[in-house]
Amino acid sequence: MSCRRGRPELGGPPELYYDQNEARKYVRNSRMIDIQTKMAGRALELLDLPEDQPCYLLDIGCGTGLSGDYLSEEGHYWVGIDISPAMLDAALDRDTEGDLLLGDMGQGIPFKPGSFDGCISISAVQWLCNANKKSDIPAKRLYCFFSSLYSVLVRGARAVLQLYPENSEQLELITTQAIKAGFTGGVVVDYPNSAKAKKFYLCLFSGPSTFLPQGLNEVTAEEKAKESTFTNERVRNKIARRGLVRKSREWVLEKKNRCRRQGREVRPDTKYTGRNRKPRF
Repeated sequence: MSCRRGRPELGGPPELYYDQNEARKYVRNSRMIDIQTKMAGRALELLDLPEDQPCYLLDIGCGTGLSGDYLSEEGHYWVGIDISPAMLDAALDRDTEGDLLLGDMGQGIPFKPGSFDGCISISAVQWLCNANKKSDIPAKRLYCFFSSLYSVLVRGARAVLQLYPENSEQLELITTQAIKAGFTGGVVVDYPNSAKAKKFYLCLFSGPSTFLPQGLNEVTAEEKAKESTFTNERVRNKIARRGLVRKSREWVLEKKNRCRRQGREVRPDTKYTGRNRKPRF
C-alpha cells in the first residue's frame, strides 16, 4: 500500500482513500497482485496451521480479496472484513470464494467467541494509529480491535498481521495494545537489511506463549528482479509448490524449509531425504 504522495493513511480515512480508482489498481496491476499474494503466503506460513487440514480463517482488511484467493487455493475457508465499499465491490466482481463483511475493525470484530482458527491481515492495522475524527483515539481503537480479535479466535490460534509502521513509536503503540488485550508474541521482520523487501509481521498467540518464528534474511537475485518487473498480462497467481510432485524429494525439501521458517525443529537434510522406500512384507 505505497503511495507516491506519501503514506496513504495520512491522506484521509481509508473508506475514502480506497475508492474505485484504487480498487481498480488492486485488480489490474500485476505487480501489486504479486506483492499482496506473496505477503499473504508468508502470513499463512507464519500461522503454522495443521498440514492438509482446512481451517476457518479471518482476513482483516481483505480489500479486493487477493489474500483471500490465496487462502482458498490453499484449501481454507475464510471471511473478509473491510471498511471500503469500493474494495468489497471489486472483490464481489472477482467472484471471491470467501464471505465479505463491510465494517470498521477499530470498532471491534463482530463475531462469536472462538469462531476462527486463525487470522491474517495485509497492510491494514497501521490505519488504526491515525485519528480521522475528534472522537478517534488510536490507543482505544487498537485495544477494541485486539480485544475483540482475541475473543473471536479459538484458544491457541495465531493472528499474523503484516503492517507498515511509520516509526518505532507507532509499532510500540500497536504491540502494547495487543499485549494488553491478552495476546503474546512479537514482531517478525523479514529482510531487515533491504530497503524495498523489508516487511513487518506482528505474530500474535491467543494461547500459551510459544517461541517466535525467525524472519527471512536473504533476498535472492530472482526476487529482486521480480520486484521491479512490470507486465501487462493478467496472470492468475499460482502457488510455487503446486508444481511439485507430492512426496517427491523436492516436495519434502520444500516442506522442511517451510517448517524451518516457521521456527519448528526439523531433521537435517541428507542424501536419503525424500527417498522412496521399498514396501515391507
